[in-house]
Amino acid sequence: MPIASQEDASQDAASSSAYAAWQKAVAGVLAKSRRVDVADLPADPEHLLDSTTYDGVTVSPLYGTRDEVPERPLPGVFPFVRGRDATRDVNAGWKVSARFGVGQTDPEAVNTSILDGLNNGVSAVWLRIGGGDLPVDGLARALDGVLFDLAPVVLDAGDETVAAATAILSVLDTAEVTDRTAVQVRLGGTPLTSAFSGGQSATLSDVVTLAEHAVRRPETVRAITVDGTAFHNAGAGDAQEVGAAVAAGLDYLRALTDAGLSVTDALGQIEFRFAATDDQFQTIAKFRAARVVWARVAQVCGSPSSGGAPQHAVTSEAMMAQRDPWVNMLRTTLAAFGAGVGGADAVTVLPFDVAIDGGAAGVSKTFAARIARNTQLLLLEESHLGRVLDPGAGSWYIETLTDDLAAKAWEFTQQLESAGGYRASLDSGALASAIAETAETRASDIAHRRTPLTGVNEFPNLAEAPLPPSTATPRVKRYGAAFESLRDRSDAYLAEHDARPLALLAPLGSVAEHNVRTTFAANLLASGGIHTENPGPLTEATIAEAVRTSGARIAVICGTDKRYADEAASAVSSLREAGIERVLLAGPDKIFTDVTGSARPDGFLTAKVDAVAVLTELLESLGA
Repeated sequence: MPIASQEDASQDAASSSAYAAWQKAVAGVLAKSRRVDVADLPADPEHLLDSTTYDGVTVSPLYGTRDEVPERPLPGVFPFVRGRDATRDVNAGWKVSARFGVGQTDPEAVNTSILDGLNNGVSAVWLRIGGGDLPVDGLARALDGVLFDLAPVVLDAGDETVAAATAILSVLDTAEVTDRTAVQVRLGGTPLTSAFSGGQSATLSDVVTLAEHAVRRPETVRAITVDGTAFHNAGAGDAQEVGAAVAAGLDYLRALTDAGLSVTDALGQIEFRFAATDDQFQTIAKFRAARVVWARVAQVCGSPSSGGAPQHAVTSEAMMAQRDPWVNMLRTTLAAFGAGVGGADAVTVLPFDVAIDGGAAGVSKTFAARIARNTQLLLLEESHLGRVLDPGAGSWYIETLTDDLAAKAWEFTQQLESAGGYRASLDSGALASAIAETAETRASDIAHRRTPLTGVNEFPNLAEAPLPPSTATPRVKRYGAAFESLRDRSDAYLAEHDARPLALLAPLGSVAEHNVRTTFAANLLASGGIHTENPGPLTEATIAEAVRTSGARIAVICGTDKRYADEAASAVSSLREAGIERVLLAGPDKIFTDVTGSARPDGFLTAKVDAVAVLTELLESLGA
């Protein structure tokens, strides 16, 4: 055997031995924590710690050299997993995009906002037009002074897309531009994804006509935006979002080529928009996987080198909370980090109070916009995240997650294709049904608090000012909506009674004994807008006074299992005699399996309960 082979074999044996030793150690820890014998665990005990995403991707607790994959092609090379642009300016990084024109009808004011943004770090303009936003006839004035060869412009004009496109192309015709090939304009036609979300858009035929004009322009003009956020906002998982977007992209390609465009020209008319969430690794992998899947489409269509479509990342609206909105700053920071590291060409960070109609009380729109902009600038100019193309490359976890997400996304695209394509799946309801199933699973996880939302279902702040009532129809399935609806009911109760719905905590034993469960119960009830009073350790003799003083109609007994065995039944009876209408116990019902009648609590609060259902029932019983 050659010396090199002997060394390789020796290293492999050493690696296998080390891995086996690690597995043995893992088994020992798991056996102890689960109170089972090591022999009862599987041969690969570490997989007991695996988790599964909403798309069915398995995430392992640890990744190592066994997960190593061959080095990927460089950025700018098919399949573009490491980025579509090999020559991106590493001193500038991705484009810092900001949304302008939302709720503004004065072109002069919009122009002031745009120029202020560009002078303070914004490097791409996303312009909302039509409806209650900037009117089409004000577009030229709003863009006055914008250097088109330096700042890409993206239009979002709904059913006025054709008029807005005509207006901006007219502006370009007269603009003084040194290098027209450096000008990048996205006309923002979204007929297929808008058909899913219910938003307004130009027709597919109109957008195809725009694309035919766009390919003849000296500038880089793309007519179509495949808006994956439409699926994300409806509750889609990451692979579903990418898979549905790619399926829509395929339908666009068919329409464009049927109109006479070459495959290469058709591919050049499409950009993608995806949501970035606070799950940073999922976001990194999603943007990398989306490029791989779309590159595969381009390859199958015969133009693999044209498969590097631009990606516009927008921080997720679904993850944004109305309650304790300041936490959204942390969420959007993680999302922007993930999108930037994942190779998005442009990133838009939405204002932290975007989920609140009119914005957070006492917060100006300029402040919220400045925080959103500066979030990216800090990542680029202080953390220098743009200095390296694809900094996640080589990470065993990121590479594996990228491949797994790409495979799941491709599988979802194939499902839609086998059902007749994107539009057929849209018409049949198959697409909406698949996404709704994921949304329901996520909602269940949040309701059971398996998925924590800081400030919403965990660590809520009942002291924050009530939100003004909203009559707006929700456009987005926000993750915290169910809990925030409960908080809205609490706000209404507060306005009517000058106090929030109340529950009395009934601690048994010392603080050391009851503190864990009183904290748990208070946190759980507060997530539904129910205020709790904790009078301190109670005995059978002091329960009546605590009930009288508080005026509560609901009580939660809190203590240890041992204390429950000795005192819980009598505490339940005493609370009922004192006037409590509903007695709950923080903990499982194991000591009450044989107890019936008035000595049995009316319910048990554990970490496994459907908190939304329990809190809804409690609020109703309290008249909220």
